[in-house]
Amino acid sequence: MNKTEKTKLKLVLCWHMHQPEYRDLHTGIFKLPWTYLHVIKDYVDMVGHLEAVPDAKAVVNFAPILLEQIEEYAKQVSGYLQDRIAITDPLLAALVDPNIPADLEDRMKLVKDCLRANRERQINRYPAYEKLVKMADWLEQNYDTLDYVNSQFIFDILVWYHLAWMGETVKLSDNRIKHLIEKGSAYTLHDRIEILEIIGEQLSSVLYRYKALAKKGQIELSVTPYAHPIMPLLLDLNSTHEAMPNAPLPDLATYPGGQDRILWHLEKGVQTFKRFFGFKPDGCWPSEGSVSEETLKILGDFGFKWTATGGSVLHNSLNLPENEKPMGLHYPFKLKQTNIPCFFRDDGLSDLIGFEYSKWHADDAVGDFINHLETIAVNEPPDSVVSIIMDGENAWEYFPDNGYYFLSALYKRLASHPSIELTTFSECLKSKVEIKPLNRLVAGSWVYGTFSTWIGDSDKNRGWDMLGDAKCAFDMAISSKRLTDKQLEAAKLQLAVCEGSDWFWWFGDYNPGEAVSNFEKQFRLNLANLYRILGEEPPTYLALSFTQGFGAPAMGGAMRHGTQQ
Repeated sequence: MNKTEKTKLKLVLCWHMHQPEYRDLHTGIFKLPWTYLHVIKDYVDMVGHLEAVPDAKAVVNFAPILLEQIEEYAKQVSGYLQDRIAITDPLLAALVDPNIPADLEDRMKLVKDCLRANRERQINRYPAYEKLVKMADWLEQNYDTLDYVNSQFIFDILVWYHLAWMGETVKLSDNRIKHLIEKGSAYTLHDRIEILEIIGEQLSSVLYRYKALAKKGQIELSVTPYAHPIMPLLLDLNSTHEAMPNAPLPDLATYPGGQDRILWHLEKGVQTFKRFFGFKPDGCWPSEGSVSEETLKILGDFGFKWTATGGSVLHNSLNLPENEKPMGLHYPFKLKQTNIPCFFRDDGLSDLIGFEYSKWHADDAVGDFINHLETIAVNEPPDSVVSIIMDGENAWEYFPDNGYYFLSALYKRLASHPSIELTTFSECLKSKVEIKPLNRLVAGSWVYGTFSTWIGDSDKNRGWDMLGDAKCAFDMAISSKRLTDKQLEAAKLQLAVCEGSDWFWWFGDYNPGEAVSNFEKQFRLNLANLYRILGEEPPTYLALSFTQGFGAPAMGGAMRHGTQQ
């Protein structure tokens, strides 16, 4: 290695892919369509960009519960196309249904579901779709006219919804999609089945594409605990106070058996990851970058070689008197009495991609991003590692063309840059980058360096109390030994889904009303299903909504900044 290579600034782009379990595990019905929609729009585009620039590198992180849902969708679409077996996602099933719903409410719900797309970037981009959406808006205000809506209107809006959610790499390369976009209206059942075939192709191949890049060494694949729980809170709800000393906590004093549950999520997560990708991952991005001293110890003892979290966690930790402030911040750190290096997200640069660059011309945005990196390269020690850690799915709908031109230019320019080296976390450690010491760590997440997104207000705390009640019922059922092996496995899985972080993310009035309603309904359904598996009647409070949303946060609330704005 020559001298210039040694002094290159190391840059790790880490994309985190996760969706919670959207199935009602009791009926198998998908309650929301976001998993398959993100597959066809984001997961295929993200792997396509990497395939197009073989010299580029990245870390890609998958939540295991997402991998299982992708597999289930692929199986169902294949089953429908081959044997006409019904699909359990209502929106996907409607796409290929020869008839429209007879019930007016069902009909309106279907029309409204086809409006859940970015108005500026996904809808208004296509005049034919925009026209249908304006008609749908009018129908919402004039509900009594739904009787006069013909089936062609609903079929066309269904088709356009799926075309708008199709990834840019697919739109540019698949002649069938090009033809359907050009056709514009009067879509037939044959057209709709063709779209389902294309969706099926993406679902069945997307994970193999990531696996192939991992095999080549172009990407590093990492894992998250199975159902995406906030590990430090399962271990100790009081860890909330390390970054938020005055936050109110739930009535629940501690989550019962939290450490055992964490180990279950880690074991089940790695086992699921191995089933899909054929090897054990070296790294773990803990759900939402949520860490505490005890969490880091568990991750190290479990055998992971690296983990990562938000820059605000490092900032909070370095403010403690026990910690020395290093010259530069772009390093992995190792907490005393643990054996796992932890990388810290550059919150400023990551948030520029997530929240700002969608408003810029792609070339200007990439140029600005590289300027920032060049400044770091000049002003910080030569062995620095800049970690960009981001949601790999929710930002792109705010960019023109699903971020195609931004991501394409980003990878090309970074891969050929003379003083920046695209790399992975594991490669950084193999090349013996300096690991700084940390005597103490303030527990927190990548969002603001706190756990405020999941605990600390009345609605979120109510959710924890409900989850705690269900866990106590679970523990009593286990100790009574009344469950069969099959029931026990089903109960553990259902409990894991209830422990996922996403439900708590959406509780709270600062979030949009529809999202809050959808997620809190599903949380209550998940808890009720757990009680039923345990052979118990669900508590009556699970029939009642406990949180409403009235807010209009940036990016619809699906993403947060790394630092408080």
